[in-house]
Amino acid sequence: MTNDTGTVRLHRVLKAPAARVYKAFIDKSALERWVPPYGFTGTIHEIDVRVGGGYRMSFHNFGTGSSHSFQVTYLELEPDSRIRHSDRFDDENLPGEMLVTIDLKAVLCGTELTIVQQGIPAVIPTELCYLGWQESLEQLAKLVEPTIPDQG
Repeated sequence: MTNDTGTVRLHRVLKAPAARVYKAFIDKSALERWVPPYGFTGTIHEIDVRVGGGYRMSFHNFGTGSSHSFQVTYLELEPDSRIRHSDRFDDENLPGEMLVTIDLKAVLCGTELTIVQQGIPAVIPTELCYLGWQESLEQLAKLVEPTIPDQG
């Protein structure tokens, strides 16, 4: 990694079991629902959940109609514990590869979540990246925290 890239670190405790939080990071429908920051919708074009696999996702700006896409490659998948992946934007103006490490730890009230994203292209202000992650994590909490019994 060079010095002209940014890093963001996030920490949150979710009132949900680690297995449910982990599932939200590898399930296509869940990722499309919670990853896009406010004002965006998301589409996963293909997904292959295994080390060496990954997914390609597009974010669509709901207000303007513009979109951008990126590729994720899974480097490490430890169920209910850790996910490491690399991200690469499809836009050649956003060069380089980002490394994202997601650690999950079961705690008394749910799951402690720690995320580190490194190698953010210099043209993306880290505070905007951090803000986007905060919005995504709000949506993640709303997805994984409710316990809704089956109605069948």
